[in-house]
Amino acid sequence: MANILRIFSVIFLLAIPVSSQVSELIYAGFKDAGTNITLNGVAEIQKNGILRLTNDTSRLMGHGIYSSPFKFKDSTTGKAFSFSTSFAFVVVPEYPKLGGHGLAFTIAPSKDLKALPSQYLGLLNASDVGNFSNHVFAVEFDTVQDFEFGDINDNHVGIDINSLKSNLSDVAAYYTEDSGKQNLSLKSGKAIQAWIDYDSVQNVLNVTISPSSKKPRNPLLSFHVDLSPILNEFMYVGFSASTGLLASSHYVLGWSFKVNGQAQALDLASLPSLPGPKKKHTGLAVAISVSVVIFVISSISLAVYLYLKMRNADPIEDWELELGPHRYSYQELKKATKNFRDKELLGYGGFGRVYKGTLPESKTQVAIKRISQDSKQGLREFVAEIASIGRLRHRNLVQLLGWCRLRGDLLLVYDFMANGSLDKFLFDEPKTILDWEQRFKIIKGVASGLLYLHEGYEQVVIHRDVKASNVLLDSELNGRLGDFGLARLHEHGSNLTTTRVVGTLGYLAPETPRTGKATTASDVYAFGALLLEVACGRRPIEPKAVPEELVLVDWVWAQYREGKLLDVVDPRLEGRFHEDQIVMVLKLGLFCSNNEPMARPSMREVVRCLDGEIGVSEELRIHGGMERGKVGHVEGFDDFVHSFASSSSSDKMSNPYSFTGNREMDASFASLSASSLSLLQGRGETR
Repeated sequence: MANILRIFSVIFLLAIPVSSQVSELIYAGFKDAGTNITLNGVAEIQKNGILRLTNDTSRLMGHGIYSSPFKFKDSTTGKAFSFSTSFAFVVVPEYPKLGGHGLAFTIAPSKDLKALPSQYLGLLNASDVGNFSNHVFAVEFDTVQDFEFGDINDNHVGIDINSLKSNLSDVAAYYTEDSGKQNLSLKSGKAIQAWIDYDSVQNVLNVTISPSSKKPRNPLLSFHVDLSPILNEFMYVGFSASTGLLASSHYVLGWSFKVNGQAQALDLASLPSLPGPKKKHTGLAVAISVSVVIFVISSISLAVYLYLKMRNADPIEDWELELGPHRYSYQELKKATKNFRDKELLGYGGFGRVYKGTLPESKTQVAIKRISQDSKQGLREFVAEIASIGRLRHRNLVQLLGWCRLRGDLLLVYDFMANGSLDKFLFDEPKTILDWEQRFKIIKGVASGLLYLHEGYEQVVIHRDVKASNVLLDSELNGRLGDFGLARLHEHGSNLTTTRVVGTLGYLAPETPRTGKATTASDVYAFGALLLEVACGRRPIEPKAVPEELVLVDWVWAQYREGKLLDVVDPRLEGRFHEDQIVMVLKLGLFCSNNEPMARPSMREVVRCLDGEIGVSEELRIHGGMERGKVGHVEGFDDFVHSFASSSSSDKMSNPYSFTGNREMDASFASLSASSLSLLQGRGETR
């Protein structure tokens, strides 16, 4: 009987896949790892046995995942097993003290992480971040402060579950018995050892780091969590890293891992190390000969270099050293655009031209805005855009990748948005009609990005030019807010004061020309105009419309009062929409378009309405009297002329990256009377 049981046991073990029996691994260097480590992205195992996840190129990611899954859960009880891991890593930034973005140890359901670089650390992407269905566990070693995910600083360790918003994080540090807590720079270029231990009995996860092989007694992070709902029965383990605007090389020197036990110890001294400077030749004759050759070549090279530098380069000014994004060379951008040839032209206007380009090193597609020397867009606005958007990180904002300045040439480099700007899908007989689900997704994305500007960043960012032509669409038709040439920043709790009225007629809040101040409420007003545009498929001012439909908000308000709100919906939708949803959007557009700033909702309230958390008030009240005959109303539309005018661009081509150009208003243009506007539009009367 015993023999029969033994035979059945052997048969049972053979029936289990070999991969599921893996419970432990150790690598003192990865030279002999072979196919046991699956490499993705730019990850590679170097000749010295070091696993390099990324190099010093911007916006890349790399993965090094153990090829076979580990069993992490008891299939009968559903309880996760304990596990332990130790590894040594090195982060070498492209520029001292400026990392980008960091690396993470991860446990994931697949070796193929459908991920993005930059702030996503190569783990997740914009659409799945925060989803419970991800079943992704990670410990991040983050070297960039990302305000979207609430990072505490640019040098921290965090525990992440299904999101890049850490469940628990702390400044990178370790504990010593004598001196207590000691800070530790993750991007010092020196080896750091990490230990991650999960106790499934106590439901405690400990994370410890140290610059030596000796494990500190006290962990940096201790987090009470039951990973059973997060971990599947079989999961993959490994490492992920990414770079952003700035780059770092991320290395893993050695790694041990074990399920239901303590991972084997690693000795930093026995692990491969990063190569240092090459040794000098010792022979006297060789040294003299080499020195002479080097001196001659160096002298010639220096002379040529200084000549070219004086001929082709501007001196770097103090303000340039303080800017965050990457500075590209002019030659690099010239090569990316094939010498700025017309075939690569995306659009142009009063500011200059925008070209499509492919960066030669990373092969990344970009949009390069080349600002004309004759443009009203000057150095001040150029710096404003770099200083503002260059430090902003949100999936619904167009990412500024870098910039370049060579004498009079000013260039900005952005993410390339494959589908251009939203206005070309709404107006002038578009080739493609967006359905309602796509439109609703776009306005929710823009609202999320605007909320981040107003409340989620370290300062309040007033965009000052929210409109359809500044909403760009990526390859998946996600809406991203762009063009920060007019943006202004101020501290939370303070007010931005300005006497320069800028913006686009049709989106400008009525109080702005009177007060000269831009506020979050004026951004909300512009967003209200955008909501009505998207739902109605019409501009804020439609010159070709009959007089009673000339001003979009006026017409929508009149139809709302008469109970005919659905009559304003874009007829190209052909009735295919969620009625409750589109009515909510139209009412929200009217709510945001209130003439009284204090009566408008905040962007947080707008986002909650769009998410269905709260409803729009049934009692819409538009200050100043949208209804005819009310007290305080001036007949005609003098009240609206400051705000509603044609948003059609004077640009000769549709340009999704447009700057101020000739959009700026002076005081006389802002105060056009209704009769003057009527003459400009070829009408005798507006009513």
